[in-house]
Amino acid sequence: MTYTSKATVLRSALLAATLVLLAAGQAPAQAAAPRPALRGDWLYLTVTRGDSRSSDTRGTLLLCDPPQGHAHAAEACAELGAAGGDIDAVPPTSVFCPMIYAPVTAHARGEWKGRQVDYTRTFSNGCVLAARTGHVFALDT
Repeated sequence: MTYTSKATVLRSALLAATLVLLAAGQAPAQAAAPRPALRGDWLYLTVTRGDSRSSDTRGTLLLCDPPQGHAHAAEACAELGAAGGDIDAVPPTSVFCPMIYAPVTAHARGEWKGRQVDYTRTFSNGCVLAARTGHVFALDT
């Protein structure tokens, strides 16, 4: 009988200690100031070179009020502005691209004029990507 009583007390003490630790761990998270939301037109852009097994992904945050965060922010924001934020509507440039298969996947997510943007396309190579999307995915300097 004494053994059962000691086990119950021990379990109660462990439970109380666990609850105190959990409550202490949640307190800083609740006290932390909320992250400010991004305002204006913005897109988080990534470009992945290679096939689905590739890990060569580059990304950046494009802010357009004022243009910043991107190697060609002013040009990309101007092109997106003219296209109403629709990446598919960016006018393609007239270039000759090599017929070399080196897949490139472009992904954009964010907000443009209050509308959610989620864009993903795979192009046959970087030249085709640049020709069809202008400066939007030109992440390299």
